[in-house]
Amino acid sequence: MTGYEFTLDKDAPFYVAGHRGLVGGAIWRALEQRGHTNLVGRTSAELDLKDRGAVFDFMSEERPAYLVLAAAKVGGIMANNTYPHEFLSENLQIQTNVMDAALEYGVERLLFLGSSCIYPKFAEQPIREDSLLTGHLEPTNDAYAIAKIAGIMQVQATRRQYDRAWISAMPTNLYGPGDNFSPTGSHVLPALIRRYDEALQSGAKSVANWGTGTPRREFLHVDDMADACLYLMEHYDGPQQVNVGTGKDATIKEIAGYVAEAVGYEGKVEWDSTKPDGTPQKLLDVTRLNELGWHASISLREGIKSTVDWFREQHGRVREAN
Repeated sequence: MTGYEFTLDKDAPFYVAGHRGLVGGAIWRALEQRGHTNLVGRTSAELDLKDRGAVFDFMSEERPAYLVLAAAKVGGIMANNTYPHEFLSENLQIQTNVMDAALEYGVERLLFLGSSCIYPKFAEQPIREDSLLTGHLEPTNDAYAIAKIAGIMQVQATRRQYDRAWISAMPTNLYGPGDNFSPTGSHVLPALIRRYDEALQSGAKSVANWGTGTPRREFLHVDDMADACLYLMEHYDGPQQVNVGTGKDATIKEIAGYVAEAVGYEGKVEWDSTKPDGTPQKLLDVTRLNELGWHASISLREGIKSTVDWFREQHGRVREAN
């Protein structure tokens, strides 16, 4: 739906579920920069979103007007492939509890965040929103994808049955400040940054990367993602999920080259083809988002450089959840 306009009240309670994570943290920063005065957040230690009773009690007390559901159990290929049960079960619990409580306590605008892995492994590129449920998923992260598809369906069902102005956004691969830099639990770009930086610091003559380096990936800086999320909450109201990305991709080898450049590593790069590549290409069609009036503004090279700078500034305080 185009032509929709909604103004987020800067004084209304705005709950960011997952506000300490990569996306949630960026959304929190963006809301602060825009002057929102009533932000609501809870750490996982303060509120276990898998605890249905606790979630309902929290929502009853806070009564948020707006909600971004950025909380999720996330990880890279290894984590998804190793722990499919947890990735399916925990994400379903989090989503269902939060959205059921949001419905019960009158959340006006809700944005559910999914992932581009919801689309079929061999979907036509660039991937349009209507490619959903048209083919087989990538088996290394199908459990996570199914959970996210269920979240989209819950948003659509709530809209249809209760006429709530809730929406879903599907970001491409994200990176930036607040990312997970764990050696085993991280996604490809933070894993590359850590690997190349450690190689530089140790004086290693070579770096070994997973796969062949030929898959193509699209990356969006998380600050751009946060800006897009808030833009959608004020300019979109429709049942179909909206792709969020740059509309441009690069090979993993090219991306690794940008990382090496930003880090300053000049050693040899080796590729372990016995490790999985994952989906051969994931480029989102962002025509709908562009037509709504939003475009990404941070280039990949610029974004990687600033992320490397942030990583180094943390001096070992980066997130390393497995």
